[in-house]
Amino acid sequence: MNLALVARDEQELASAKSKLLHQGSIVTTWPCDVSNESELRSTIEQIGRRLGRIDVLINNAGEIVVGPFEAMTRDDFEQALNIHFWAPLTAIWATLPYLQKAGRAWVNITSFGGRVAVPHLTPYCVSKFALTGLSDALRAELAIKNIVVTTVAPGLMRTGSHKNALFKGAHRQEFSWFSLGAANPLISMGANRAARRILDAARRQKPDLTITFPARALIFVQVVFPNCVARIMKLVARLLPGMPRQGGSEIHTGWQSESKVSPSVLTILADRATEQYNERSERARKDGEQALRKLK
Repeated sequence: MNLALVARDEQELASAKSKLLHQGSIVTTWPCDVSNESELRSTIEQIGRRLGRIDVLINNAGEIVVGPFEAMTRDDFEQALNIHFWAPLTAIWATLPYLQKAGRAWVNITSFGGRVAVPHLTPYCVSKFALTGLSDALRAELAIKNIVVTTVAPGLMRTGSHKNALFKGAHRQEFSWFSLGAANPLISMGANRAARRILDAARRQKPDLTITFPARALIFVQVVFPNCVARIMKLVARLLPGMPRQGGSEIHTGWQSESKVSPSVLTILADRATEQYNERSERARKDGEQALRKLK
């Protein structure tokens, strides 16, 4: 299996490559900011020329800003759309010349937040709704070219990414509820299990995959009883942290938003995933960047 990994952080790419090489895969890494259109197009063209063809494109880059709508700015929405909509669309356009044979596929990782709007995740949900619409529309239109499009809507995942999520408003309280959800084994799923299901869906050419039972249930209720879900989401919004009297517009990472609630025994599963899935701390990230600059 030939894998081409694209990400911004060279040290994270090196770590991922090392782990995959032990499993017998042939791996190349490509440092690239997917929100930069010209850089992403150039990178995919280089991959296509080097490998000769692209069998499967998985659009999985993501970022999330958590907080009340009052704390959000236009930049928050534009950044979310750049990463979750424009970057996948650019990647799709760029891979099309290398993806013309039967059995080729695009896998777009959206979110249950792209099916049901969740309070305090407004920019994220807006951008994921856009990607869901793009993915579903392309599936029908490109079937004539024998290109399979799979839309994946994960529910809560234990990937450790809660530490590198971004928080506004009462950021410590926002981080607490967010990390508690990601750590709850009753409503979240481990990343390895989710990855296996995504690859299986791509192999079987499934048009749609929703991961975790709670996510499937919520989406079903949204379709059948939309007014009921609207009332539930109003109640959820009332229970979430309000906008602080002062400040609240500043962005903090999960690492900067820790409290007595998180990390704790209640978030141990999500915290373990942080190390397991290469979600390095800000200090480690800065150290890595400095080391790379010295090497160059």
